[in-house]
Amino acid sequence: MPAPDLVLVNARVRAPELTGHTAVAVQDGLITAVGDDTDARAWTGPGTETIDLAGATLAPGLTDAHSHPVWGLEMFAGTDLSAVRDLDELRAALARAERRDGWILGVGLDHNVFGGRPLHYDLVEDVLDGAPAHLRLYDGHSALVSATALRAAGIDGPRTFAQRSEIVCDAEGRPTGHLIEHAAMDLMTPLLPTPPYADRRDRLVRLLGSMAATGLTGAHVMDLGGHDVPGLLTALEEDGDLPLRLRLAPWCMPGADREELEELVRLQKRAGRLWRVGGVKFFMDGTVEGGTAWLEHADCHGQGTDAFWPDPAAYSAAVRHFHAAGIGTATHAIGDAAVRHVLDTVEALGPRSADAPRHRVEHIETVPDDQLGRFAALGVVASMQPPHTAYTRADRTDEWSRRLGGERAARAWRCRDLRDAGAHLALGSDWPIAHYDARQVLATARAPRGAASARHGLTGLMALEGMTTHAAVAAGEERWAGRIAPGQRADLTAFAVDPVDAPADETEKAPVRLTVSGGRVTHRS
Repeated sequence: MPAPDLVLVNARVRAPELTGHTAVAVQDGLITAVGDDTDARAWTGPGTETIDLAGATLAPGLTDAHSHPVWGLEMFAGTDLSAVRDLDELRAALARAERRDGWILGVGLDHNVFGGRPLHYDLVEDVLDGAPAHLRLYDGHSALVSATALRAAGIDGPRTFAQRSEIVCDAEGRPTGHLIEHAAMDLMTPLLPTPPYADRRDRLVRLLGSMAATGLTGAHVMDLGGHDVPGLLTALEEDGDLPLRLRLAPWCMPGADREELEELVRLQKRAGRLWRVGGVKFFMDGTVEGGTAWLEHADCHGQGTDAFWPDPAAYSAAVRHFHAAGIGTATHAIGDAAVRHVLDTVEALGPRSADAPRHRVEHIETVPDDQLGRFAALGVVASMQPPHTAYTRADRTDEWSRRLGGERAARAWRCRDLRDAGAHLALGSDWPIAHYDARQVLATARAPRGAASARHGLTGLMALEGMTTHAAVAAGEERWAGRIAPGQRADLTAFAVDPVDAPADETEKAPVRLTVSGGRVTHRS
């Protein structure tokens, strides 16, 4: 048996439970042995790299179960508006914003900035000096564009789309500049500045390296991006510049015919050593703040009673198609009606066999009691993003809480209730909607913020499982990923503190000593 490529010693090994072991050996991207430092001396050979972790806690590599690293770079380029808190600050930020090919681009804009006002370009038009502007709201499901931008895109009134989307217009039928959901926003895409390939590549390398520095070894990418992302990832891998294991789920949108469904099936064959296409992403609704979450009862503005798929039965048929092909699905479902429909769809597939594809629900921001137990009963993974609560407030004066009303806002991000009901709970950031720092995900899962009740907080072990063992279940990879044991993939994260026992605020800032993805060191400090 050849000597390991890498041996880690002087560690507190969590598998993710504490094991009492202090050493791990890695060969050809797999964990080959777990033991103590005495064992490690017998494992090493002439070509072995030995790293002393100085007492750090070694955990299974952290996986962000919901992220958009490539699409996020493409779509969220521009002036960062996430720190803007009111309309005056927004106007000031736009007045000094840089221009790209003549455009003012803004990203990360909080719905709360508008103080309940309807979004309209008149609120900012006078500070733009005639420039076309495209301001993306933080949720990624809506944008405010200027009058100049509307004219450039030929948008002069309402349109009908095959999916839940809207060009918001005033009483006279004139566009206000508020574009809601993907099809409406896509009208602007051909006009927006596009960075050259070299810039896209360099920015992606820097982003993935920064992600690895927070302890991430992988991510479930909830899109296939654009501009030949598989080709881009192949090039990065060939150059040794891919530090994260990426699993990509291309979108299936309303109106997809059988040939389009089959093309998504064929895409599942695309793969490299550390990346692969795996699964299909659906949208069953939009966002609460945008008025497009599918709710069982309308929100306070009388909105939220429509599904993203105008014919929800067509969504269910598409899920059945992929299920029969052995392909798992991930469905964006924020509102209670959306969550219920996804669970009903999976239940209609029939009893789940041991080798059946895994289906999952993304976001689940408000869910009633009678749906909690169905996740475990149906084998559906709950995939949630605790950092999203940063856009809400504890006193529930935020747009999310006001739209839902007290009863539904009280059901905000029920992570602990889902775990206690037996569900597998995968945790992620949804970058660029929230920061990619894996430590923030762990911390906010344990100590919820904003409208989320403290009683919904997870234990330290539950949070770690959400980014390790339960993330592996969400991907259908639990037999070879998510744990520290011989035969498992060598994806490993070493923390200066124990992320299970240390207080949440210490975990959020804890130094990451080492990150290993596929047996390769991708970060060390």
